[in-house]
Amino acid sequence: MKIAMVGYGKMGKMIESLAGEYGGEVVLKLDEFNNAGQALMTPEHFQGIDVAIEFTTPHTAVPNILKLQELGVPTVVGSTGWLEELPSVTEAVQAKKGALVWSPNFSIGVNLFFAAVKQLSAQMEEFPEYGAWAWEIHHSAKKDAPSGTLKMAVEQMRRGGYTREVSESSNRAGSVPGTHEIGFDSAADTITLRHTARSREGFARGALKAAQWIQGRTGVYEFGEILFQK
Repeated sequence: MKIAMVGYGKMGKMIESLAGEYGGEVVLKLDEFNNAGQALMTPEHFQGIDVAIEFTTPHTAVPNILKLQELGVPTVVGSTGWLEELPSVTEAVQAKKGALVWSPNFSIGVNLFFAAVKQLSAQMEEFPEYGAWAWEIHHSAKKDAPSGTLKMAVEQMRRGGYTREVSESSNRAGSVPGTHEIGFDSAADTITLRHTARSREGFARGALKAAQWIQGRTGVYEFGEILFQK
């Protein structure tokens, strides 16, 4: 599996270090210095590339996705802060008969957390004495707040059928990789679901798993939907 890393920061380097475990090799590394204005996103440079993994910024993610679809390269997108444009991106990918896996968070543990949030929220809807909150903390360099992961956690609550108000809050400080929490509180007790990332490794492994899965497929997929598919 020949991989192009579109965005070669800390996540890109982590993915490169683990790629061999997934039968992959990063053969093209694009960053803000060598790929300004998408200078290297050409058919020549992407010849022989099996999949692109995109981890950049909210304002560059969508142009990168669209360009990669023009190049006919299956794409895994881990950038956050762009999901308001998902409907138009989905339409563009489908028009090109392309392939895209997206997620606000590629951690396998976070996606298991999402499943637990959805299930518990379905049950909590029946107990109005409980109020709900959603909270997160990330490192100070993270650009979007609330994060895509927190938004997705709340979306899972809604998918589970929870209709009442959810109080949302975010903090940014230090070097925290990411902690997300969904809680329910009543006069009698408190129930808390929390996921805490220890490093970026979980995100990198999920992105590589998605890169394996997307081979030979077309369409737009959320990582949580395909996590346990072969």
